[in-house]
Amino acid sequence: MKHLKNNMAAALMTFVEVGKRGSLTGAAKAKCLTTGAISQQLIQLESNIGVQLVERHSRGVTLTEAGQLLHRITSSSFQDIDTALASLQMRSVDSSEIKLKLTPSFAFKWLVPRLEDFHRRYPDIQVQTHAEGGLVDHNSQDFDFTIDYGPIPYRAHDAELLIEETLIPVMSSSYLDKYAWLNEKDMKSSHWSDLTLLHDAQPWSGALRHHEWAYWAKINGLDVPFNKGHFFNRTDMAMAAAEAGVGIALARQALIQDELMSGRLMAPLPAVSAKAGYFLLSHSNSPAGEHFVQWIREQVSKTTLQP
Repeated sequence: MKHLKNNMAAALMTFVEVGKRGSLTGAAKAKCLTTGAISQQLIQLESNIGVQLVERHSRGVTLTEAGQLLHRITSSSFQDIDTALASLQMRSVDSSEIKLKLTPSFAFKWLVPRLEDFHRRYPDIQVQTHAEGGLVDHNSQDFDFTIDYGPIPYRAHDAELLIEETLIPVMSSSYLDKYAWLNEKDMKSSHWSDLTLLHDAQPWSGALRHHEWAYWAKINGLDVPFNKGHFFNRTDMAMAAAEAGVGIALARQALIQDELMSGRLMAPLPAVSAKAGYFLLSHSNSPAGEHFVQWIREQVSKTTLQP
């Protein structure tokens, strides 16, 4: 009897695949079986329940009325089983582990310097940080939390705005010494063409590579040759180039607090609201995750930006 039940379950799964693909060949490829094996399972299933489920023709197969009913019910049942198994697997994962995905710039310049505080408070909670590439796929469900940078309003309605960012031109002290007119209140100088602009060419998906400098110039009513200079796929690289004296970068203020306080970067020009910010997307409600969200909100409250 047990063998018969196992065969029936396998045949039902095969039947669902056939109905979904509309052909024996397609189902055979999906299940890595021969077409003959798929056909034999269907014949056996129809024999066991005493009802014709499929009509075979030259273009493939068509479900009978009874077949459509059975397919609808079994498809839903198997989906429920998959959902339940996924839920059980999630519960089996160590609840003291958090998987976090974010941009490298935010990871290196903002989060990592603060993580020691989290580990001190919650020594039993492990934070796995994944920062790869300049952009973050906010649709990814492989992580408990995602922190992404993007325009306001953000593309995902359930995202929580953590920090509303501001943009501020920064440079090294030696670079500022070379262009002393930058200290003057009247910025409408014809010498902007002499400066080397440093760009974050990928602030978010779909943005123009000179978007931020063009935006800053427009806000300040300046005629700046914003499509010139050096382009980087990460904002921290542009800021590092500015610190090295390569040019003038349009930095995100939340990421350069230490550099400004230490004098490694100078900011003689005004900041503007970026109309963008860092957003948190949550895919977990575990106790460890709740601790992390509470902690990161507390850290954000300590980040004060002055436009």
